[in-house]
Amino acid sequence: MAGFRSLARQVRDPRCDLALRRYSLRKCLERFAPYGHRATWDHLCSRAGFGPEDRSPDPARLVAALEELEEARSVWLAYEVAFAERRRKEKHDGLRRPGSVDDWHRLTWGGFGVAWCDDPRVHPDGPLAEVLRRLISALEREPGSVCPVCDGERLAWKYDLDHEPSTGPVCTDCGILVPRPVLTPDARADARRGRLLMSA
Repeated sequence: MAGFRSLARQVRDPRCDLALRRYSLRKCLERFAPYGHRATWDHLCSRAGFGPEDRSPDPARLVAALEELEEARSVWLAYEVAFAERRRKEKHDGLRRPGSVDDWHRLTWGGFGVAWCDDPRVHPDGPLAEVLRRLISALEREPGSVCPVCDGERLAWKYDLDHEPSTGPVCTDCGILVPRPVLTPDARADARRGRLLMSA
């Protein structure tokens, strides 16, 4: 099975058939898809200027989409290195039980669904790398009451998500499943309460 970098080389290779180059970009999302496979694909297509169903997009647009994905992946890999170093130090210092941020990280290992978007058509507009930087920054500071990606205040508790955890606060502005560790208990309770009011 080809790795991310091997697939990225195929996307860039002008000697490869256009269908293979598009297919290779889709396969890259099996290795790294911050919003989930379908939402990340929709995001990359809209940012690079080709349709999700376009079978013969401009090769330059495919490469532009790949470059955005690669930049985001490098942000995430740097976070994972720092995370591993922090956990190694904590274990050395005798802290064996991971915290809530670590629980969240365990569910997103490898970068799949880091900023999960259950509806593939609703996702942040900005570059993937910037979204991940904002999310990582929020994980490294005290919890807040807004979406760490778009600063949206409208959080709704959703159930039956196609992701683990299958329930949680979703930003109604940008569509991400907001990691619980970045929200205060009051913000999580407000999102739940809003869900109860909408269903009543």
